Amino acid sequence: MAVDLPRSFTIRESTHRILNPFTPEKLATLGAALRMPAGASILDLCSGKGELLCTWAAAHGVTGTGVDISTVFVSAARERAAELGVADRVTFVHGDASTYASPELVDVAACLGGTHIGGGAAGTVALLERQLRPGGVLLIGDCFWRSEPPSQEAIEGCHAATRDDFNTLPGLVERFGGLGFDVVEMVLADEDSWDRYAAAQWMNIRRWLDANPDDELAPELRAELEHDPLRHTRFRRHLLGWGVFALMRR
Repeated sequence: MAVDLPRSFTIRESTHRILNPFTPEKLATLGAALRMPAGASILDLCSGKGELLCTWAAAHGVTGTGVDISTVFVSAARERAAELGVADRVTFVHGDASTYASPELVDVAACLGGTHIGGGAAGTVALLERQLRPGGVLLIGDCFWRSEPPSQEAIEGCHAATRDDFNTLPGLVERFGGLGFDVVEMVLADEDSWDRYAAAQWMNIRRWLDANPDDELAPELRAELEHDPLRHTRFRRHLLGWGVFALMRR
């Protein structure tokens, strides 16, 4: 059987173009900050709906390949590439990003919000570096604690099991240094970024529930909609940070 994401993911993020707490403006800021030459090659693992590759190909003339486990997201990425007129410069592959091997080394290797594929940030850095040309740039998108979680309830409200599941921002930067990398750029989400990511999910879920009240997933998503806005406003919005870090081997 082909791999794919559970259906709840595609319902929750049905109207999203960016599948993490980044706004289009922040994604554009990151693309400009990297100062990529036209024709630079990018590998984007866990590429979602392809917004990074498609918009950067349109704005900066880069080329690239995106890999994602969701057939729905890969289809959306191909549609986005056609919409922006960059289908000749970017390719999207349905598959397991954790085992994908690029046929050629790339200038930029990225994984924004999918560090589970490497068992965490360190493993994902190692996975990406195997695909990277000497002197190339790694992009890692990951969570960190903006402030100390006050309780186990707060930790679980931020989708973590223990305090140690996430680092602090200085701790994460220090971790990258310990792996032998310079942090050469970063763009961080803010509370509004989190709102645009999380709150849009609530509307997607509610619209879907109204249209599909008898679906087998309805009880699960109904419960999520009842509880997630409070978890977001009580905990995640101010406790949990997220950002993309550009790394170069020392």
